[in-house]
Amino acid sequence: MTMRAIELRKKPSPELKELLRERLIRREELEALSGQGKARNVKELGLLRRDIARILTVLNELKP
Repeated sequence: MTMRAIELRKKPSPELKELLRERLIRREELEALSGQGKARNVKELGLLRRDIARILTVLNELKP
């Protein structure tokens, strides 16, 4: 599930953007479930936020 920054730096930019999109969609789903009181794994939400931050950091490092 979670990816380390070292692993992310090896991936090309389009793949990182796709990963980011997937993680953002999943985060929205979990936030909606959490708001309804139906979320089972609340720890996953925190892990997703960290993954999103890592991906954004690596993407910003790739900018010239």
